[in-house]
Amino acid sequence: MNLSTARSANRACEVGIRKVLGSSRKYLIFQFLAESLMITFTAAIIGLFAAWTLLPLFNHISGKELSITLQLLKWLAPTLLIIISVVGVLAGSYPAFFLSAFQPVHVLKGKLSTGFKGGTLRSFLVVFQFSISIFLIIGTIVIYNQLNYIQSKDLGFNRNHVLTINSVNTLNNPQTLKQEIKQLPGVINATLTSSLPTSTSRFNNVISNDRKKGTFTSFWKVDEDYLNTMGMELKKGRGFSSQFITDSSAIVINETAAKVFGYGNDALNKMLYTDDDKNTKKYHIIGVVKDFNFSSLRDNITPLVMVMENDWMATLSVRVSTNNLPALLARIEYKWKSVAPNEHFEYSFMDEDFDAMYRTERRMGQLFIIFTTLAIIIACLGLFGLAAYAAEQRNREIGIRKVLGAGVSTLVAMLSKDFIKLVLISILIATPLAWLIMQKWLQGFAYRQNIQWWVLVLTGLGPLSLLLLP
Repeated sequence: MNLSTARSANRACEVGIRKVLGSSRKYLIFQFLAESLMITFTAAIIGLFAAWTLLPLFNHISGKELSITLQLLKWLAPTLLIIISVVGVLAGSYPAFFLSAFQPVHVLKGKLSTGFKGGTLRSFLVVFQFSISIFLIIGTIVIYNQLNYIQSKDLGFNRNHVLTINSVNTLNNPQTLKQEIKQLPGVINATLTSSLPTSTSRFNNVISNDRKKGTFTSFWKVDEDYLNTMGMELKKGRGFSSQFITDSSAIVINETAAKVFGYGNDALNKMLYTDDDKNTKKYHIIGVVKDFNFSSLRDNITPLVMVMENDWMATLSVRVSTNNLPALLARIEYKWKSVAPNEHFEYSFMDEDFDAMYRTERRMGQLFIIFTTLAIIIACLGLFGLAAYAAEQRNREIGIRKVLGAGVSTLVAMLSKDFIKLVLISILIATPLAWLIMQKWLQGFAYRQNIQWWVLVLTGLGPLSLLLLP
């Protein structure tokens, strides 16, 4: 619609001659609508084949399993025809009614206004199109800044180079496997546990400091090597040790738990109780571990207590340091088979498990980049067509100005002035809207990076720079 109305003056003479020769306005409207529908139909066929070809790539990026089936085609075909009709009529309606309304006497006398000026609808469409592009650019930058922040944030534990072996609770003696793996070259440490910072399967318990009012608290069963293997930092006290018999009734808590239970910086040797009438147990605090994120960064850190128990240890986590990881994995699997020859060896890496928690955001970021790129290309194509047409309409003026000494920069400023105004309006509309919506999205993260001022400035300068290319 934008390009059709911009080039309306080129077809003004055609409309005037047709009208003089007896063509009615209805015939002209039908002609222009038919042209628009044919273009839209051709584009729809190309788009349909493009969608079919790119469907596997889209499924890979989005994590979906979409496919084109016969049942899908039954409603897709009529829906596509409706889309073609609606888009074709909308795209061709304004040019059709605008061109067909030309008065032959005005056209043949050259009184018809040409060029970019006077096109209120064209101005609106340019503003609308660039507003969408700017919104998508801001959204893409914000999403990727947040993902980079998540990847680089200090979580309070070291998730790199940690191999997690699952289902060790099916073994008769997991401790034997742990000790044998610890002896392998390239293995730094290993720990048996029922809970990991990157796992969604955890146990909770009601903990209190006075046996009266309990607090629902994460309750992790770990062994003496857990803190060292996970690379966690002790703020006070010590970790568990098999050399202390009393550690069977000891407990290590995080900083948040110390605050929640009212101990603050003086939590060592204080008592905590499991609030269970059938099996109430008393624990003494031997250490306070620095707060670490053991759930999604969408959530705040909650109270956590760790006890040294050996029952139902579901995973064996191994910290490795080797340049030949496949060989080490083969040796670990051999140790597994020697202990449990009939059990399946299943493992993962902790950093991959962590990344999986944010797979949705990564996919969103990838889709935003694709659609932002498409929106920018489409906007630039339309802008290039309009700018080229505006320059074409002012060929004589440009020639006269160059003869009189006008430089290239002056001519560029003259041709870009009207477009710059529209892009500036788009920036003023899209920037606050994008800021509000992306701020709402960021509020879903307890730990987030605020939208930086340079994001908004860079987004505004981008379209203005592209504006000078035509």
